[in-house]
Amino acid sequence: MAKKAHDTPLLDELKSGPWPSFVEGLERLAGDKDRPYAEMMKDLLGQLEHSYETRTGYWKGGTVSVFGYGGGVIPRFSEVAEEYPASKEFHTLRVQPPAGMHYSTDLLRKMCDVWEEHGSGLIALHGQSGDIMFQGCTTENVQKAFDGLNEIGLDMGGAGPALRTSMSCVGHARCEQSCYDEIRAHRMIINGLLDEMHRPALPYKFKFKFSGCPNDCVNSIHRSDFAVIGTWRDKIQVDQEKVKEHVARVGRKQMIDTVIAHCPTRALSLNDDDSLDIDNSSCVRCMHCINVMTKALSPGKERGATILIGGKRSLKIGDQMGTVVIPFMRLETDEDFEQLNELAETVVDFFAENALEHERIGETIDRIGLANFLDGIGVDVDPNMVSHPRTSSYVRTDDWDEEAGKWFERKKVGAE
Repeated sequence: MAKKAHDTPLLDELKSGPWPSFVEGLERLAGDKDRPYAEMMKDLLGQLEHSYETRTGYWKGGTVSVFGYGGGVIPRFSEVAEEYPASKEFHTLRVQPPAGMHYSTDLLRKMCDVWEEHGSGLIALHGQSGDIMFQGCTTENVQKAFDGLNEIGLDMGGAGPALRTSMSCVGHARCEQSCYDEIRAHRMIINGLLDEMHRPALPYKFKFKFSGCPNDCVNSIHRSDFAVIGTWRDKIQVDQEKVKEHVARVGRKQMIDTVIAHCPTRALSLNDDDSLDIDNSSCVRCMHCINVMTKALSPGKERGATILIGGKRSLKIGDQMGTVVIPFMRLETDEDFEQLNELAETVVDFFAENALEHERIGETIDRIGLANFLDGIGVDVDPNMVSHPRTSSYVRTDDWDEEAGKWFERKKVGAE
């Protein structure tokens, strides 16, 4: 006999707004009598309502895993299982998505079939580390669900003090602003470090993210320990005829108001003949003008990536954005990508050997100093790492003149 649904007056309030509510999704799953886990979803709604009433969470952790893996499953055991027995276990499987988030409809159907057979049917695309979150599974079915997902080509993601699942934007496959092959970089680095993901042995979590241009559509600068951001180091490409067409269409005033005036470094100026001048030496790659005038402007031809280390949300010393350690790295040849891969492995090894327990690499850098970190990973100090070395609060400038002199000497020798 089907169990009666719990009364949920507080959850019902969440359905009254203008946007779709997750409560409606849970109720839809709970109301499907043909689903094997409809009872689980009913008790999940009851427990959630109870949490809203008491303003207390009732999930506790534990240990749940699959054979050969040390992480990837987020255990959730209910502390109010006597009242809501069907949802006493509600584990989450973190599963790696395809690089660039490219899915076929066939794969999506197979994913849903596996989770309908072994889980609750509740899937989140995607978690903040990029994982496909298969939410709601009993301990008994965790291994069965993973085996089913593994058979269709999917693998477990990261959890705990480990390398976490990576994210890359849709990139060069569909975006004209892409400055390098994000998918190749993503797969190469993660496949090479997969053991660090499946068998957690790091001081704390470590995240890679790959964005094809400075728009940073996967939020890598402030949400990853190792951010690879596409960029260029020559001039923005300008089609003056398209610029004039844009001005003719929107008018000079709107062009000035929406493009020229929005440049953060005042690098743009509109000429009397409606052509555009760009002071490329002042450009900070904010992408605003390119985003507004995609037919007229595009990234330069000499493309590559900037590498930033240490971005994260709050932990020991608060939110941090990544610090530039490689201002420009060309990513075109096999050798270029191998250089990126070696840097990634070196940084992870340094983190594993030198970070304190429960410390992100940005906090390690803050503790030991950027100069010591750069020395540890074998990267020379470069004045381009900061815009204004004498005023930037990111970097101590002790002996900066000496280091800058070394850089200029290296540059001179390279030119010769």
